Amino acid sequence: MSDKKRMANLELLRCLAMMMVIVLHYLGKGGLLPELTGESLGSVGTAAWLLEAFCIVAVNLYMLISGYFLCTSSFKLSRLLQLLIQVWLYSAVFGMIGAATGIIRETPVDTHYFLTLMFPVSMEHYWFLTAYIFLYLLLPFLGVAVKRMSRQQMQLAVGLLLVTFCALKSILPLRLETDQKGYDCLWYLCVFMTAAYIRRFGSTFLRRRGRSLGLYAACCLLAFAGSMVLRFCYLRTGSLGRMTGMCMEYNHILPFLAALGLFGVFAGLEIQGNIARVINSIAPYTLGVYLLHENLGLRYTWQDWLGADRISNPGELLLRTLTAAAVVFCIGILTDMLRAKLTKGIHVLLGRLKAYAKLVEKIENADGLFKEA
Repeated sequence: MSDKKRMANLELLRCLAMMMVIVLHYLGKGGLLPELTGESLGSVGTAAWLLEAFCIVAVNLYMLISGYFLCTSSFKLSRLLQLLIQVWLYSAVFGMIGAATGIIRETPVDTHYFLTLMFPVSMEHYWFLTAYIFLYLLLPFLGVAVKRMSRQQMQLAVGLLLVTFCALKSILPLRLETDQKGYDCLWYLCVFMTAAYIRRFGSTFLRRRGRSLGLYAACCLLAFAGSMVLRFCYLRTGSLGRMTGMCMEYNHILPFLAALGLFGVFAGLEIQGNIARVINSIAPYTLGVYLLHENLGLRYTWQDWLGADRISNPGELLLRTLTAAAVVFCIGILTDMLRAKLTKGIHVLLGRLKAYAKLVEKIENADGLFKEA
């Protein structure tokens, strides 16, 4: 999308969501989240779980934003190929660097490792991108359906999806075998369709920012409280051990509603002028932040570089976590800007070759097939 079509308020939310993702990975992979089934969480552990509760909306937010824009866009083979190339470059380059330098932790460098680097989508190097790309492959069908469905049809369809993949797991006191905790394409289909409904028909509830902010805060606090209650039940009875973290899973009703609330807060903002231009210039590179810090070569390493192993109190936890989010975000943005310039330069050079020019023409023709769909 060009800057003219970008909405700075939602692009700012995209940046915030990516920083929340960094926070989640800093806490979880940095060893700062003690097991909820353990005897004691401690002050740092309790604070870490509270911070986790307010950031767990990140992935749902990212998909809400993507769905909000994708539902009115046509499928583009060129966009799919660009995305696949971007994922492959990060996977191979930084994965190889991690293996060559020996900075890898908790990941064996074996045949499976190198296969994951070479086939990042099919091998789920980045689970989020695997789910996203599979969803994008469905866009030719979803786009047509969304454009032709009435309000009542979409309400029923979205309702059935949310009951099946969200509501049931949120209210039943057991683990469903089909529950993937939101780490799959089916859940992002639910989020996509929710965003498409909001884009087409709006939401009276989310139009009031105060109400949306209240929804976000209340659901985050309830997710934290629910986790503590399930922990208490487990420690007292020895049961429900598999469910202690359920309230903070992506497809639980509380993180989902919290994400909708925060989406509503930013959807009502108006950002213009130089600030909007800066936000719109940074936002396209946020995916690179994820691809960099979640690469297998770095996934369990960078947290200690940024002090995760030296935190002794809740105040230090907050300071170091926010610092880590800012540092990783900035480095990721700059890295992806460089990647974009390099790939653009290579594209220009290859464009001088007739075979490559013909390939680009065929891809553009394929894009045109879906414009009127």
